[in-house]
Amino acid sequence: MKGMENKKQEMLQLIEELNKYAHEYYVLDNPSITDAEYDKRYDRLVALEKELGESLPYSPTQRVGDRVLAEFKKHTHLSRLWSLDKAQSIEEIRAFHNRNIKAIQEYNLTHEDKLPNPEYVLTKKFDGLSINLTYNDLGNLEIAATRGTGLIGEEVTEQVKTIKSIPLKINSDFLFEVHGEAIMTKRAFEQYNKNSQVPLKNLRNGAAGALRNLNVQETARRNLSAFFYEIAYYEGGEFKTYIDILDFIRENNFPIDDYIKICTTIAEIEAETEYIKEIREKLQYDIDGVVIAINDLKTREVLGYTVKFPKWAIAFKFEAEEATTTLLDVEWNVGRSGRVTPTALLDPVDIGGVTVKRATLNNIEDIERKGVKIGSEVLIRRSNDVIPEIMKSLSETEDSKPIEVPKNCPSCGSEVKQDGVHYYCENTLSCKPQLVKSIVHFASREAMNIAGFSEKTAEQLFEELNMKSITDLYRMKKEDLVGLERFGDKKADNLIKGVGKSKDCELASFIYALGIPNVGKKTAKDISNKFKSIENIQKATFEDLVDIRDVGDIVAKCIVEFFKEEKIVSTIKELLDLGVNPKFEGIEVSEDSPFNGKTVVVTGSLENFSRTEIKTKLESLGAKASGSVSKKTDYVLAGEAAGSKYDKAVELGIKILSEKEFMDMIN
Repeated sequence: MKGMENKKQEMLQLIEELNKYAHEYYVLDNPSITDAEYDKRYDRLVALEKELGESLPYSPTQRVGDRVLAEFKKHTHLSRLWSLDKAQSIEEIRAFHNRNIKAIQEYNLTHEDKLPNPEYVLTKKFDGLSINLTYNDLGNLEIAATRGTGLIGEEVTEQVKTIKSIPLKINSDFLFEVHGEAIMTKRAFEQYNKNSQVPLKNLRNGAAGALRNLNVQETARRNLSAFFYEIAYYEGGEFKTYIDILDFIRENNFPIDDYIKICTTIAEIEAETEYIKEIREKLQYDIDGVVIAINDLKTREVLGYTVKFPKWAIAFKFEAEEATTTLLDVEWNVGRSGRVTPTALLDPVDIGGVTVKRATLNNIEDIERKGVKIGSEVLIRRSNDVIPEIMKSLSETEDSKPIEVPKNCPSCGSEVKQDGVHYYCENTLSCKPQLVKSIVHFASREAMNIAGFSEKTAEQLFEELNMKSITDLYRMKKEDLVGLERFGDKKADNLIKGVGKSKDCELASFIYALGIPNVGKKTAKDISNKFKSIENIQKATFEDLVDIRDVGDIVAKCIVEFFKEEKIVSTIKELLDLGVNPKFEGIEVSEDSPFNGKTVVVTGSLENFSRTEIKTKLESLGAKASGSVSKKTDYVLAGEAAGSKYDKAVELGIKILSEKEFMDMIN
């Protein structure tokens, strides 16, 4: 027995040593032992784990990637991963800075706790795939996920474990999320292509394809790297500055880029962006810009967010790569809104390792302004290094001919009508692309969440069941589906059950599903929280809507105009008559709510709520859910295995609630 205990201790010591050596090698680039010595100790660890029949989750043997997963599972992030607003000129950066100055001055006029003048932290903008790692209160890597929608991503824990620079265990005793970017270096890219039958085209696709591969061994073959740059969810206390966050990331052995600059003036920012442009091509990895973020976290909190972006950060994007080619033809397509838009078909050309065959043309006014014709030589730019766009015509030939707007819809043949610079097919009832895309959006995960519904299914229902409206979904019967191609008894039964289940839906999901122009899921939630029923939302005035934070004039106008449409009103009534029941599931916050205006910290495991659910519940009760205990905390809600937050609450004399006491109070 003692011998086995000694072997267990040896295994633990080897894991600690090998993780330390890996950090020295892959992050610090300063190994303290030879490869042969490392391999000898690694082999000993493998033998011990086999003999003991045990392998810890943070053992380096967990990085081998010798498995094929069945599917990608969805993962809800503890804190939203935001996109960044973009700028491509120093004038746009100056405008961003001036907006911040104005907001800070306005705040300081009415508050005693003055905000400092903006100080910006500059970091490189990596061109890879965003990842979000969750570490539990034992310091172990628990979940790794892709960014996804920003709220829900896909779990890629096994894939991320193959990245040797990422620590599988750190010295911490609290839950947190760390954001970063998985990348492929030029060295790894070249090595992979030497031995691959299908060579990769560029570094970004190499990284994205590796993490989106169910064969984890293929992920391991690509030898990915990563950089980390943000902590958004953190239960270990409070940071005061972004530099504090970056220090925490570095101190806990996460790979972090050396380039971190603090700037206070536009001139300093301009000089730094020029410097990064100069060294860009010399780097071992791809970047497409510089991130400029306010350092003071209190200022960030005051500035807040738009619907899509934080107001306290912006990405300065470098000019895109360009090439010349010939415009062969123009293809016109119909979108969900009925807009008929042009797409350029090009003589294939390589831009930055990507073969470009199609490009954006925007609208007919854009085409005429740029002088673009079929058969002419054109300048192509990968706008923001992603979307190919025709910038201008360079030369014409005798065979060049003007681009003409089709008089009839390319899909259904209906007459095309002009509205400003855009053209529309108004046949919303039976124009296939419009209806198919509307139904797919309506059934999507963040909308009505009808399981097993795809674009192919929507096309099939349109063509074979003559489905002409989203209301027809709720009239389908199982016998209508059985016998259709790819529809057996089980698939038909599952789809009918999925449609039936979707009838009981959240109000915000229903509003989002309707496809109101400029209304995403967040805005749908905001207006649902304000009005609490579909009837109230339909009656909302422009003034009512702009009262909602982050709902501006354009969005408010879109909502009002949408619910004026007779067809929309009749469709909603029909859906309700068919049993669709959108419910507002929030709790109205009244003056006598015991948690209204209170700050609550949660610690330990709760029986009735996950972390995300308790945060949502507290906010619906009018409380602020905080991650750390301070003198400003009103309550600490303590579950099983409550940690240091419980002790701090006792020390500060803060009221501690059990889960039963909490449930009694809200009931």
